[in-house]
Amino acid sequence: MKNLILLGPPGAGKGTIAKRLAAELGYLHLSTGDILREEVARGSELGKKAKAYMDAGELVPDELILAMVKERVAGKDGILFDGFPRTLAQARGLEEIAPVQLVLLLELDRDTVVRRLSARRVCPQCGALYNLITSPPKEDERCDSCGEKLIQREDDRPEVIARRFQVYMRDSVPLVDYYQGKGILVRLDAARPPGEVYAAALHAIGDDRP
Repeated sequence: MKNLILLGPPGAGKGTIAKRLAAELGYLHLSTGDILREEVARGSELGKKAKAYMDAGELVPDELILAMVKERVAGKDGILFDGFPRTLAQARGLEEIAPVQLVLLLELDRDTVVRRLSARRVCPQCGALYNLITSPPKEDERCDSCGEKLIQREDDRPEVIARRFQVYMRDSVPLVDYYQGKGILVRLDAARPPGEVYAAALHAIGDDRP
């Protein structure tokens, strides 16, 4: 079973596509962003170190990320990496942990990234996620499940989003050349409706469905 990577800027829909692919095709979905947020919530040593970087829109250092990934994928295959690697150092480190056979690049421009992410809200009580544009709550900025007032994560503020996009362009774009040189990169237009992006991902993997 192939090891896959989903690349793209914040807000490109990597998490949504990854979860559907994992559910339908049986991949192990590994989202470093989700794992880091879990570590922050738990107050672990890694979480404490990572929080300062995440709140500022910076990338967490490669050695912390690679150690975390290795712990979770050792001896496994059929892994779907969601938004990882983000740097060439991480990509080279990943080759020693779990070689990758296909990379899907979700492409999206800066303005769309800022618009999408600044509309995200989360329930501090139950963790439910909403988007004021694409999936708003029934009642104005209150959770459908528990009624708690929704909040905006620190890393979803417009100024932080713009910084995250700048960091992505600076540090991650070289990955495109790296994986293109290996002949395993497929580009997908992430500005299209989610269903079309998902269908294109299935096609790239070789699993076309009606």
